[in-house]
Amino acid sequence: SDKIEDELEMTTVCHRPEGLEQLEAQTNFTKRELQVLYRGFKNECPSGVVNEETFKQIYAQFFPHGDASMYAHYLFNAFDTAQNGSVKFEDFVMALSILLRGTVHEKLRWTFNLYDINKDGYINKEEMMDIVKAIYDMMGKYTYPVLKEDAPRQHVEIFFQKMDKNKDGVVTLDEFIESCQEDDNIMRSLQLFENVM
Repeated sequence: SDKIEDELEMTTVCHRPEGLEQLEAQTNFTKRELQVLYRGFKNECPSGVVNEETFKQIYAQFFPHGDASMYAHYLFNAFDTAQNGSVKFEDFVMALSILLRGTVHEKLRWTFNLYDINKDGYINKEEMMDIVKAIYDMMGKYTYPVLKEDAPRQHVEIFFQKMDKNKDGVVTLDEFIESCQEDDNIMRSLQLFENVM
């Protein structure tokens, strides 16, 4: 029966990444760095793919004082570019490459995609509210002891007013990038997400 178990083990989705050369060409990482990242990834996720549950568990360890599950959910969706419920090593590394070494423009485009929850190409106030609330939840009561209950809403109101240039109730990618680049406060708030990564 050991043999059968071994074979079952083999058939459980084991994803091997594309060649490291190809990933090296597509990312801002060296081959050596990719090897180190892959080792860590395989360590946490022996099957080579991460589902949302595992992603949430990994994330929860970083934020013991808050509830990171909602933010992890949105983040997972941003990593899961194929929208098929799993994140492969390639997806993980591509995102990491942008967040750690991408140009400002690439980082902002990635962040826009994170906020655009329904992936319709626009950010509406509800979507922004959902993400900001998730960030507050994740940071926990200890990080923001002075915050009032309506702090996320105020935060979003201010952001949204600045970003929605033509006042049509949604923020486009161009509006998002323009607003972020001309406003240091927004840029600093977005830096926060980078540290959250």
